[in-house]
Amino acid sequence: MSTAVSESDFLLAHRGVGQDLGAWVVGIAFGREGRSVGFALGDGTVRLAALADIRADWTVVEAHRGAVLAACADGKDGVLTGGDDGRLMRVAPDGTAVELAKYGSKWVEHVAAHESGIRAAAVAKAVHIVSAKGETEKSLAHPSSVGGLAFDAKGKRVAASHYNGASLWFVAAKEDKPRLLEWKGSHHAIAISPDGTHVVTAMQEQALHGWRLADGQHMRMSGYPTKTRSLSFTAKGKWLATSGAEAVVLWPFFGGGPMGKAPTELAGGDGVMCTAVACHPQHEVVAAGFEDGLVLLVEIGSGKVVPVAPPGRAPAGNGVSSLAWNPAGTHLAFGTEAGSAGLLDLAKR
Repeated sequence: MSTAVSESDFLLAHRGVGQDLGAWVVGIAFGREGRSVGFALGDGTVRLAALADIRADWTVVEAHRGAVLAACADGKDGVLTGGDDGRLMRVAPDGTAVELAKYGSKWVEHVAAHESGIRAAAVAKAVHIVSAKGETEKSLAHPSSVGGLAFDAKGKRVAASHYNGASLWFVAAKEDKPRLLEWKGSHHAIAISPDGTHVVTAMQEQALHGWRLADGQHMRMSGYPTKTRSLSFTAKGKWLATSGAEAVVLWPFFGGGPMGKAPTELAGGDGVMCTAVACHPQHEVVAAGFEDGLVLLVEIGSGKVVPVAPPGRAPAGNGVSSLAWNPAGTHLAFGTEAGSAGLLDLAKR
């Protein structure tokens, strides 16, 4: 950002609140009930903030005996977390922490949940499906450790990335046999398009790979200077926003998809890598975080950039690690590897 931009020009100064949480912000999840947001930290705690008064004291919940490794919004309300203590935990909006499952000494590295109540937890090579009642319904085996996990919009399918591709499962199938999406290499972060027609993974070798499910068409999206760790589709699935470059990289998923097309790059030019992205749940707007702690909002159609939080909140190499919107799109939260966090109320006034 230009040196002419002062801290008072950033939305955080007059529409939000900043906190130093003292530990890596591993994940952020707004409760689907619309009242709370949880910041899951590397010290094993979850910090809960009430959206009714974002400046009120945030509640400290001792969720894990070790580090939180993954977090997402739980089915109806609250936050679902996985930790290196082998536990799958649910943190309610009132701060109550309940153990849903224990997997011994194995890490719970990825979690996902759908509003129907179904949950998934990735532990080594297995994905465990946990019901709304907290009961393990089945365990799905994979050829190697799971690198990413995602439900489709209807909660009927779950996708897991792993070495040499991804596996797509029907959660309620009587016979558990996945559709294998194959492509050589190591696959990590994964996303399913809102309409359920495409699956995309981020790979170890600084590229994305995608599959069009209707015909199995492969999509290769390359040219990144660093590894992509964050993927986010816009609300209607028109664009896929990604981190991993000096700008927000957006791939078109309309008019035949991204094959043979150059991506759109927005909010770049300062030589600082984008480390996290989160698309607005309703509008074609992307929140983007960078390795120096800078957070921006970018309007895709116009390219307009709105500064959210200034750089300098994160030491070099400790940039924005997580971004999240609430379902209504009125609140935005961010966190950094260094433990800085922010919560903004962007509702019309």
